[in-house]
Amino acid sequence: MRARSTQRLLPMAALALMAFGLPAGASDFNEAGNIVIADQYNNRVVEVDPRTHRIVWSFGDGSDQPGPHSIVGVNDAERFGSFTLLSGTGIPPSNPALPGCSTPATGCADNRVMIVNRRGRIVWQYGEAGVGGFGANQINTPVHALMVWHFPGHYGFHVLITDQANSRVILVNRSHQVVWQYGMTQVPGLGPDLLNNPNSAELLDNGHILIADENNNRAIEVTAGKQLVQAFSAGGTASGVAFASRLANGNTLLTDSNNNRIIELSPADAIVWEYDTNTDPGSNTAPLPTRAVRLANGNTLISDQYNNRVIEVTRGKQIVFQQGMLNVLGKGFNQLNGPYDAKVVGDFTGLTPPFGRGHDR
Repeated sequence: MRARSTQRLLPMAALALMAFGLPAGASDFNEAGNIVIADQYNNRVVEVDPRTHRIVWSFGDGSDQPGPHSIVGVNDAERFGSFTLLSGTGIPPSNPALPGCSTPATGCADNRVMIVNRRGRIVWQYGEAGVGGFGANQINTPVHALMVWHFPGHYGFHVLITDQANSRVILVNRSHQVVWQYGMTQVPGLGPDLLNNPNSAELLDNGHILIADENNNRAIEVTAGKQLVQAFSAGGTASGVAFASRLANGNTLLTDSNNNRIIELSPADAIVWEYDTNTDPGSNTAPLPTRAVRLANGNTLISDQYNNRVIEVTRGKQIVFQQGMLNVLGKGFNQLNGPYDAKVVGDFTGLTPPFGRGHDR
């Protein structure tokens, strides 16, 4: 059983958030140990109590139109203090139709990264609702975002956004200015300063950026000066790298989505641990997992997307927690629909803490 305590921010962080005109203190919905899930095709983010599987907080009214109370095709959620950073990715055109979108021929766009308070009010936003672009205050298919406080050369409130359809990762300040970018806008590729369908970006302790370069089937570590340090691909066997994070032991955790597995790689790019998500009886044959994060207890929390569940597995590959029923989509009690991301409140193990190291608890 995880310890349950109210998460609190340090004074510097609290003062920054109070600049939004709202209290920054923690509140009863924000229990350390709860799990925040981006429930993609239900067009909502939910916070669940892992003991009871009940939803204790949510954002998104289910609409497939972006608005002040809705989020479409959400791919990412990060809780910090009593605020939640959300990525309104949108739902792409598809045939057959994907759930959650009433216009499959054209898709249902969102294209916003937003911060909402516990009452569900948007207090900061980057991107125009339903508009995909790359001009001022525009993004296209943002799949991942995190708040950073100590980016090299940039101090204070910034949001690092993986702007997938624009083939770039951008750092945005509070005033909506792009102050750093990796990847040439709308130029997918494999060469220097190029990405191909990036799916996440984490700021590492050493100031480097770890990017899941999905369609190049690798994760790359680059400096803030845009120099490639290393690439990770499990010896060229990875396919569709949906997420990457750096562990305390120096290894790198990848979501190897097209291979339906989570892999932990040594600095030499060798697999030292693996978990396959499509082996349980009744599993979707291609669940295409999207996120895997290592927790403080040593377990791994996996967003097993098309199995419609979030699972916590031990090093010995035993499932010790599951939210959502295996390969059953829904929006009722203990049901999910394409969960894309899940994180434990207050646990930034292997992830970028929103206020820098030492400010994450």
